[in-house]
Amino acid sequence: MKKLKIAFFEIEPREINYLKPKLNSFDLTFFEEKITRERLKEIPDIDILSSFIYSVIDKKILNFLKFLKFIATRSTGFDHLDLKTCKDKNIFVSNVPSYGENTVAEHTFALILALSRNIYPSLEKTKKSDFSLENLRGFDLRGKTLAVVGVGNIGRHMIRIAKGFEMNILAFDVRKDQKFAQEFGFKYVPLSYLFRNSDIITLHVPYNKSTHHMINLKTLKLFKKGCYLINTARGGVCDTTALLEGLKQGIFAGLGLDVLEKECFIKEERELLTSVFKKTCDLKAVLENHILINHPDVIITPHNAFNSKEALQRILDTTIENIKAFSGGRPINLVG
Repeated sequence: MKKLKIAFFEIEPREINYLKPKLNSFDLTFFEEKITRERLKEIPDIDILSSFIYSVIDKKILNFLKFLKFIATRSTGFDHLDLKTCKDKNIFVSNVPSYGENTVAEHTFALILALSRNIYPSLEKTKKSDFSLENLRGFDLRGKTLAVVGVGNIGRHMIRIAKGFEMNILAFDVRKDQKFAQEFGFKYVPLSYLFRNSDIITLHVPYNKSTHHMINLKTLKLFKKGCYLINTARGGVCDTTALLEGLKQGIFAGLGLDVLEKECFIKEERELLTSVFKKTCDLKAVLENHILINHPDVIITPHNAFNSKEALQRILDTTIENIKAFSGGRPINLVG
């Protein structure tokens, strides 16, 4: 039986080594760069195409690849694909709908614990051979109220973890899963109530027009004095001026941030690991120029919440599953 031909673009050596044995029943070709006209000439008869977001797969490319039957994008987003032409040509498209829910939630709790137990100043003192406990007293999470803004896949993991710490939970989401709320013993409340009654607020919403500056000078007045705010979503959800004012007024006792408002535009977290992104965006400069980085009550990590070996492997595993499901006649994770 003829092997299906697959071409992978924007692929790294470590990914090639992982994919080869998993897809040994296919005819595989790998390119480290994004799709180009020159490379297309080497693969005119491929059946399956897999790429990341920098390869724009438009009508011209789709018309050239006359035998193409399936695209497995190694991303959650798919706006780099011409879905209309794919539909017209009966080309199936699958994505990686999720890969880092628990990963981001775990990092979020790492920030919460770092703030609640003064981990960073403890390390700094210890490095200076100062073993005194002065100014290092923390607080228990048990019995505190955690507010989860956005109860999607990541928010759900946050709630599961918080229950293990015996925390009280409030939540806000435009879509309310009452069955899940009943199962884990929390309730959905309006944002105003959530801000007023929570000790720790964690943000897990997408960045769009409705969430832009969700935390601003106006909403700042609603927060419980002395609360903690955690943002591992997108920087633009918070107005930096409001964050600084909240710290100044003692509304925020501390901030845990994995994202900053003036970051470069990021579609997919995995972009941060690519050579293309590194050439176009200097995150070091962003961090160094950001006034929050030097504030004693703020912990900032460099948009690293998604970055675990397991999460990155899940991208490849889902891509493998997508390819095998399609070749078996039962495609999964379809888009468009």
